Amino acid sequence: MKTMISTLALVAGLGTALLAGQADAASTVRFWYHFDNPENPMSDLVKKFEDANPDIKIDARNIPWNSYYDNLYTAIAGGNAPDAAMLKMFALPRLLEMEALEPLDDRINSWDGKDNILDNLFELTKAQDGKHYYLPVQYVALYLYYRADMFAELGLTPPKTCEELRDAAIKLTRDTNGDGRIDTYGFGFRGGKSGHEHWGTFTLGRTGVALDASLNSEAGVAGTQFVVDLFQKDKVFPPSAPNDGFQEIIGAFKTGVTAMTIHHVGSSRDLVAALGDKVSAVPVPECGGGRWTTFGDESSGVLSSASDKEAAWKWISFLSTEGNNALFNTATGQLPVTKTDTASWNGHEARFVEATKDSLPFAHLLPASSNTPEFVNTVWPANMQRALLGQITAADMNAAIAKLFEKQ
Repeated sequence: MKTMISTLALVAGLGTALLAGQADAASTVRFWYHFDNPENPMSDLVKKFEDANPDIKIDARNIPWNSYYDNLYTAIAGGNAPDAAMLKMFALPRLLEMEALEPLDDRINSWDGKDNILDNLFELTKAQDGKHYYLPVQYVALYLYYRADMFAELGLTPPKTCEELRDAAIKLTRDTNGDGRIDTYGFGFRGGKSGHEHWGTFTLGRTGVALDASLNSEAGVAGTQFVVDLFQKDKVFPPSAPNDGFQEIIGAFKTGVTAMTIHHVGSSRDLVAALGDKVSAVPVPECGGGRWTTFGDESSGVLSSASDKEAAWKWISFLSTEGNNALFNTATGQLPVTKTDTASWNGHEARFVEATKDSLPFAHLLPASSNTPEFVNTVWPANMQRALLGQITAADMNAAIAKLFEKQ
């Protein structure tokens, strides 16, 4: 009898110890993110998640953007990668080469939040092998800013085609103070680095044209020639356009030197502060049979080395769920990826949110190629500047870009 009681006591004691051990053995998900603003909602999101999932702890670390990917690649190579992280599409090829990511397709397909993600985002963030390694968490898409007051003054409507844009730009380019000199130009073109996003709207939307040998086609050359003609013949760009960067195009737009330009919702608060209702936005125009604009992405992913992949998935899917995603994006200046959060979003003026959302069906990423950085940083700006200045032809410029991408 004593033996039976002792055995029962031992079993009971072991059971109590096991339960205590389970309570102490919560999974910890190490999550890397990058927010410029140290006053951000991450601690609130972590608390909300941990309250709902007491068996999972989140160790969220804000890594400086300037060294984010250097730190990430080093951590992966050293066997000390986070369990989950914020990730951009440009990093996907290298991360796949390092076998650092967990495929998410099965989890996404069984996730209750899947149908609430904005249309086209899963397509845009799909890898070349057809799988999904990323879950969208925020985004932007470039659109056309226009000075609503100037358009109203001249009885113009926002352009829906390249031809309408050219016509409006010509009418908006004028001497407004009667001193005999042009002081307002129709369009602020970014001829410096990252200006490929402007050029892409006028060139890559054309039927059959992409960043490959098709740039040498009649349609491809016509797109670049359209840009050159706007500067050389129509003179609707400021003379500084071949060298203008972000600061120049936004500054000129705010001060009334230009009446249209292309950028994303990240500029809207600054522009509204300066111009109020005088600034509005619409999707970029159709050019040569189609539309093309730049998709600015940010997603999250689960690292293949994660100790508890299911816990890591629960955390990143929590960040892309209604309400949580809106709170997340209050720190980023970008837009939520859920349909419901988008409908109620008040972080930006509604007209800019609408222009962004309406641009998703024709938003694109640059090729996931090792040649893309050279295109963005060197080949495109150097050749665009020379073409605008008449030193090479539109065909020469396109041939140089096509040759670069033939290397891949």
